[in-house]
Amino acid sequence: MTIKPDSLLDKLVTSGQQHLLCGGLKGLEKECLRISNTGMIAQTPHPVELGSALAHPHITTDYSEALLEFITPPFQDTGQALAFLDDIHRYVYANINDEILLATSMPCGIMTDHCIPIAQYGSSNIGRMKTVYRHGLGHRYGRTMQAIAGVHFNYSLPEPLWPALQNLSGSRDTLGRFKDNAYFGIIRNIQRLGWLVLYLFGASPAICKAFLSGRKQKLPNFQKFDDYTLYRPFATSLRMSDIGYKSSTQALLDISYDNLASYVTALTKAIETPHPEYQEIGVKINGQYQQLNANILQIENEFYSTIRPKQIINPCEKPTIALERRGVRYVELRSLDIDVYSHTGVTDSTLLFLEALILHSLLTESPPIDLDEDRALKQNILSVAYEGRNPNLELVRGDQSVKLRQWAKEICESMRGICEVLDSATASQPYSKALEIQIEAIADAGHTPSARILAEMRETGSHFAEFALQTSHEYAHHYHSEELSSEIDQKYKNHAKMSVEKQLEIEEGDNRSFDDFLACYFSQKCD
Repeated sequence: MTIKPDSLLDKLVTSGQQHLLCGGLKGLEKECLRISNTGMIAQTPHPVELGSALAHPHITTDYSEALLEFITPPFQDTGQALAFLDDIHRYVYANINDEILLATSMPCGIMTDHCIPIAQYGSSNIGRMKTVYRHGLGHRYGRTMQAIAGVHFNYSLPEPLWPALQNLSGSRDTLGRFKDNAYFGIIRNIQRLGWLVLYLFGASPAICKAFLSGRKQKLPNFQKFDDYTLYRPFATSLRMSDIGYKSSTQALLDISYDNLASYVTALTKAIETPHPEYQEIGVKINGQYQQLNANILQIENEFYSTIRPKQIINPCEKPTIALERRGVRYVELRSLDIDVYSHTGVTDSTLLFLEALILHSLLTESPPIDLDEDRALKQNILSVAYEGRNPNLELVRGDQSVKLRQWAKEICESMRGICEVLDSATASQPYSKALEIQIEAIADAGHTPSARILAEMRETGSHFAEFALQTSHEYAHHYHSEELSSEIDQKYKNHAKMSVEKQLEIEEGDNRSFDDFLACYFSQKCD
């Protein structure tokens, strides 16, 4: 087995406990934009057949009424998570009439911010809060940016692993604190290696020219692909660049990932600190809320990071409070573009590789990230988003520069031992095969989704919107050509019915004004 002597993985193998690495829980969240047959963003409300976006456990909306979000439960097997996601797609397609789901992360069919309908969640206080929050995002960053879609990979380590890992590491912390520290170690290492996710799985090398209609200062950063499309020749994930989920205000935040306490403290400070630019917007004007508050962040979810520590929240509980009370339950990797070459938007081999990468990050030393390293890591992400397939691209590693492909190969080679352990229960070796697929993409950037997209656009003479719409129609045909089973149909009809009933129950149970509700929420005195 190709492992480093004296590593944690080596200690697990020597003690015969390497099998404890297997069986981590995997869950998915996939966003996708509802569009018309002609490719324009849908102006219709959230379909009633899909139930309540506020209370449905698996089908909801993100920023826009047209931006669907599909959520799977956690599974030990990635195939089960993908099958669950596939069933959601099949049910949704059976209930959105002639609309289709956009197969790309970067939106098309958007002419102006005002054509993007903000998501609605009913008349309850929590429903109003979710909508007001989205109005605030629109005022702060523009609506178009919020229509970008992606895939989130949720992962929690196997519970039997923790005592063994703590014993082998010699930690004297409580098990709970040991777990929290280990998860933050994963987060720091994923931030160090997160550029690799963009290189391998980035699928947004081009955008519709209209996407930058309100941000013309960004135009010089791009080349003209055709009259309707802008691109960068070596781009991997423009979604993760400074035209996507980036903010000049948030770039100044110093959110610490040293440990859970410092993370919560820094995030709480950002939520409680007023920001002059947002104060100019106003909070409540003529009785109408424009945003939840005028602080740097309205709530925790506004802070964008490529990976987050997560804990399941109780009703009206702030995410930071949930983390303080019950610790980290799982990590959420947020940097995956929608895979345009998969009808579900993500493949099994991608998920297997990401699981191995997370375990590699767990078992590798993870020192704190200082300000200099933080700046370098952010620049690495931006460089790979724009220039990742440039064969001469160098990234910053410590106090040196290193070729992307050299570093990427080193990472993958160091993952072989983990993949061998994860493959031990099956003869088909899916993890090792997933690793080899990505090693090939490192050797030849033409195998990456971003390169394939640009090549196909050139071969077919298609601008980006045409390519996106054509692919979306192909996947719509795929789902319409397969009959929805009566079992799945009834399952999601029941979910829809119960979610509507749950929303009504929440609305009828409100016994305070919205102003009082917000005050209670932010003070966490919701009883």
